[in-house]
Amino acid sequence: MNRFGLGARPGEAPGIDPERWLLAQFDAYEARPQAVAGLASSHQIASELTDYLREVRVLRREKRRNAAAQPEMETEPAMRGWAMQPMPEPQDRVDDPVARARRIARQQARDHYAAAVSARALTALNAPAPFVERLVHFWANHFAVSADKLEMIGLAGSLEFEAVRPHVLGKFGDMLHAVERHPAMLVYLDQAQSVGPNSALGQTAGRRGQKAGLNENLAREILELHTLGVRTGYSQADVTEFARAMTGWTIAGLGRGRGAAYADAGQPGNFVFATRMHEPGTRTILDRSWPQQGEAQAAAVLDLLATHPATARHVATKLARHFAGDEPPPALVGRLETAFLRSGGDLPAVYRVLVEAPECWAPQPVKFKSPWEWTISALRGLGSQQLPPMAMNGLMTQLGQPVWKPGSPAGWDDMAASWAGPDAVMRRVEAAERLAQRTRDTVDARQRAAELMPEALSESSAQSIARAESPAQGVALMLVAPEFMRR
Repeated sequence: MNRFGLGARPGEAPGIDPERWLLAQFDAYEARPQAVAGLASSHQIASELTDYLREVRVLRREKRRNAAAQPEMETEPAMRGWAMQPMPEPQDRVDDPVARARRIARQQARDHYAAAVSARALTALNAPAPFVERLVHFWANHFAVSADKLEMIGLAGSLEFEAVRPHVLGKFGDMLHAVERHPAMLVYLDQAQSVGPNSALGQTAGRRGQKAGLNENLAREILELHTLGVRTGYSQADVTEFARAMTGWTIAGLGRGRGAAYADAGQPGNFVFATRMHEPGTRTILDRSWPQQGEAQAAAVLDLLATHPATARHVATKLARHFAGDEPPPALVGRLETAFLRSGGDLPAVYRVLVEAPECWAPQPVKFKSPWEWTISALRGLGSQQLPPMAMNGLMTQLGQPVWKPGSPAGWDDMAASWAGPDAVMRRVEAAERLAQRTRDTVDARQRAAELMPEALSESSAQSIARAESPAQGVALMLVAPEFMRR
């Protein structure tokens, strides 16, 4: 329940065959649970962003026309001294139409973000397949995006819901294709505005004395983070050539720069291949020739990467680290890698190796819980089916792991050193006290701790909980016991 799942719940037991209990969750998993089904789709969010971008373009054109229509004023000699003084604000930004439109768009995005965080947490609390939900969170962090800029705030969660959840029990290659075509990834890594220098659009820009922009962000992160991993033999030339192959991969409604010409090429948020942005010609990537043209060129490269031996080792290492400890056991990595390659990236085949691996069943804790893992396990351990009054995204920000905001494409670190510092632990103590107060003295922490950590609870932790001055203090001590902080 802790090592593979999201934390034990009161009265829940895996039975006499825990491996079978875990594998049975493949059939119980809901790719589109009720909490997620009620959210706005990426299409709806992209439509709102498209309306905002269109409105801003119109407002800025009007502002430029109005400025051009104003007669130039000469500075009178008597005014020259005054002109050297700081100028007052010409207009309060509250009344500036562009600022107002941006404020409305940002609030819309924040509303979508808050709803998505709540849906993710509610799903984790009530999931019939917590093992698979943990895998969803793992893959969402593997293919990380960050809700830092306006266009990403509302979209970030939709990548997990629309590209990861449907494929978590399928082929890695299918998930890879879905992720790299999703609007959140294409916006986050600036792929939507990447233009081939020798494409039709790039040549037109060149004749006008403008420079078409090739963006390598997505190509680099696919190779470095999503598939092969760092230092696995690819070169900077491979990155550049892959970026050229990916030109033309853009999004209806959200293209920026020269890609904005395709803003009306379908439903906002849809993946679009823009031929006029694509760099023509045969590419050489990873010592292979890629003669395919158009969208098929980058798609063929993704197919190779999805089942590449380096990808198998990269994925196997990360899974072993997540389930068997910060120092991934080499033998387990090897078995996971073999399962990945033999099955062509079939993820359930890989997960079965995890479930059967003795390294994953070590009796002592092997991982320090991240803030997200600790929070969900605390709520599950208290029997919560709803979220606490404190906003989930506010709590996660306080604990240092705001949802879908890792700040980099590498995602959140999966090592104890990132989460076990004194300040981070003190924040959990404060959160535990607030969560404990919500139980209103209805939880006997002595009994609950024995139920949630039946063979892991140490004598010292049990004594600390038993000696608590109040039931609420006992609950708080249970939630920050060393055995509860680890899995």
